Amino acid sequence: MAQFETLKLDKGLYTSAKGFTAELENVDPSENYKGTALEGLDAFERQLKRFDIKIHGAGSDSIEKFFKTSDSAALFPEYVARAVRKGLEEADVLKDLIATKTNINGMDYRTIASVPTDAEKELKITAEGAAIPETAVHTQENLVKLKKRGRMLVASYEALRFQRLDLFTVTLKQIGAYIARTQLKDAVEVLEKGDGNSNPAPVVSLNSKPLDYAALVDFWNGFDPYALNTMIAAPDRAAAILKMPEMRDAAAGLTFHGTGKAVTPFGAKLLKSAAVPTGKLIGLDKTCALEMVTAGGILTEYDKLIDKQLERAAITQISGFSKIYTDAAKVLA
Repeated sequence: MAQFETLKLDKGLYTSAKGFTAELENVDPSENYKGTALEGLDAFERQLKRFDIKIHGAGSDSIEKFFKTSDSAALFPEYVARAVRKGLEEADVLKDLIATKTNINGMDYRTIASVPTDAEKELKITAEGAAIPETAVHTQENLVKLKKRGRMLVASYEALRFQRLDLFTVTLKQIGAYIARTQLKDAVEVLEKGDGNSNPAPVVSLNSKPLDYAALVDFWNGFDPYALNTMIAAPDRAAAILKMPEMRDAAAGLTFHGTGKAVTPFGAKLLKSAAVPTGKLIGLDKTCALEMVTAGGILTEYDKLIDKQLERAAITQISGFSKIYTDAAKVLA
């Protein structure tokens, strides 16, 4: 009998800072299954196979299949977390905004920053024996503000037990999409107003003039030495860009009409979001503007879910954002 078929599963696997699947991998490494029919499955997926639980497709099982035994019931919170995470990833725009993602085990995090002067941004020739120009890196004065975002799953086990997992996954993915949208709103607020360390984005004013191609070029030109490679715009500003004559270029138009993904005439990725205030557009160098900080992954009240107490079970994620280089993001308003 294979090792994965004899493992004892319980709530204790969720108490580890590493997470449920990581703990399973410790006792049942995936590398042991290379060259077998189970190659390509992680430790959690092997447990689904062990209990013959199908979570995808028209032939998916009902929710009650998880609760046939106490061991299989321990898999249910991880299934919920994965479905929520999948919805978050599918709706996630943050990957186009953040330069790095930091995962911490606590609630307090103080990031580092470097605020170079114009002179420090230039790598000048250093004469023999002369001092080499310095780049100062320091910790920020204020902690990164972490916020808990999520939803309360409110339903009785009796109401859900016969529902197919494939359908229930759709509901859970929507919870993930909600978390993604609220995290995006948090990120936009930090990009524009700063993270509490006196670092709001510089504002480039149109002075009541219409947003046209010339204004975009001037905005792009003002980013040196950074690169304007991403723009996230309020719906009205995104529409104004797409209506510019320059966007009628055959290649740009073909890309937008064929994929729904807009590009600007000078190559920056254009994102539309209602999280950006009306009349504003935020441009940034995504390689060095924003850091995302998370305290763990998707968190579930695993004890309630395992005990079939679905009446009020919270599904959350804790995250926050900090500025890295202040001038790497600017607001056009």
